[in-house]
Amino acid sequence: MIANPDSNTEQAILEAAEKLFLEKGFALTSTTEIARVAGCNQALVHYYFRTKDNLFNSVFEKKVRLFATGLLQVHQPGISFEQKLKQMIEAHFDMLRANPGLPFLVFNELLTNPERLKKLKGNMLDLPKLVFFPLKAELEAEIAKGNIRQMTIYDLIISVVSLNVMLFIASPILKILAELSDGEILKLVENRKQENVIIILKSIKPTI
Repeated sequence: MIANPDSNTEQAILEAAEKLFLEKGFALTSTTEIARVAGCNQALVHYYFRTKDNLFNSVFEKKVRLFATGLLQVHQPGISFEQKLKQMIEAHFDMLRANPGLPFLVFNELLTNPERLKKLKGNMLDLPKLVFFPLKAELEAEIAKGNIRQMTIYDLIISVVSLNVMLFIASPILKILAELSDGEILKLVENRKQENVIIILKSIKPTI
């Protein structure tokens, strides 16, 4: 029996797990270390989440929902599709900037564990309805009007994600090979955010 469990402890465990998963990955993070960083005992970690897998899924689902919320906030009436797309690119970029270890976590853990990905998909069935399908419908409407060249929603999403993610994968390498200072990296990040917007918006224009 756990004495006096509370939501503050549960939140502390989630925050500690998030920090460690992003820094070290799933395999190299133990529930003992999560408990130490959270300032509680290991029994409480198991009380709230039962397994490390459940804790990982909770952390990752939280990140995905946070990102989806950011995208939903740009669905304002009265703004053009291009304005909305610009805001979505920036929202995705800012989420990655706040969580630079997230791309590594996704590639290392989810792509090598299809079952984990299937479980996460089952827990987030509402997100496609809230984000993906409305964007798909708007894209197709703009294509029908002749405002955007022929492309699929998958083309658009892959372009945005690959451009935004690449910087955060490459930054540690660039910092060493190009001997960039922290200040130069910060400047590169901010410049790249605007560059990605320009590249995407130009790429969707109809071919002359």
